[in-house]
Amino acid sequence: MKFFYMMALALALVSCGSGSGEGGSSEPLSVIQGRVNRIYLVVFENASYDEVVGAAYMPFWNSLASQYAVATNYFANVHPSIGNYFMMTTGQIISQDDNFAGTIADDNIVRELLLAGKTSRLYAESLPSPGYLGPDAYPYLRQHDPFAYLTDVIASPTTYLRPFSEFATDVAQGTAASFNFIAPNAIDDAHDCPDGSSSCDISVRLATADAWLQANIGPLLQQPGFQSGGLLIVAFDESETTDTANGGGHIAVLVVGSAVKRGFQSTAFHQHQSLYRLINELLGVNPLPGPAASAPDMLEFFR
Repeated sequence: MKFFYMMALALALVSCGSGSGEGGSSEPLSVIQGRVNRIYLVVFENASYDEVVGAAYMPFWNSLASQYAVATNYFANVHPSIGNYFMMTTGQIISQDDNFAGTIADDNIVRELLLAGKTSRLYAESLPSPGYLGPDAYPYLRQHDPFAYLTDVIASPTTYLRPFSEFATDVAQGTAASFNFIAPNAIDDAHDCPDGSSSCDISVRLATADAWLQANIGPLLQQPGFQSGGLLIVAFDESETTDTANGGGHIAVLVVGSAVKRGFQSTAFHQHQSLYRLINELLGVNPLPGPAASAPDMLEFFR
């Protein structure tokens, strides 16, 4: 199956005239910014690049990959999960302890976007209540909710922390934030098996995540508002724990939207600090915060 997927992707590259590499965007940043007004980031858990790309048990993810753009040389920063979530939202690892219980006053995406006149929100599946700041309430896991640690969010939690059950309505009404971090619960993000255990094969966990993506994010892609300015990023926080390449292992990252190069495969080296930069950059944060300013940009994904 993987062979046929790669052949189809190669044909898409030829027909679309895009291709892979590190050539940079064909448009200036200001033009790309004008084509992106809302960003949606979905984060899945603990899978290697080779377990995702071309996998028959992830047909929806791979159908989007063949149409849009994939980062083929993207690596997580650390094991376990929490440091990667912090890197995506603060540009720093902060902690490598999944039981971290502190608060974070460092600069972060929520603060920067607010200063830029933009909004941010985290939709967490199985969040016990709007603005919930408490411990794990399985299948909600706090370490997969980086906003819950930020002092900017803690000061007004119901503004920023919302149950995922509200997401579809917000999208339909056009009230989603400029940046929307989407955290599926521990069953739907491929962290655990459908029964809540950890004993099933990775293919079962990823099939569940893919079905969740199609059912819950697939409708977003059909919305006129998304088609005229939305950007979807689907990333994995880290690879399998046995893969420590560049810290957190080789992972798959998918970029979808009308501003994205079609059938594109990036071979440039990226980690989560580049994703942090991309969110800030596309939504007009200027100047870029320190960790973002020094990270390799991802503008080559855009046309």
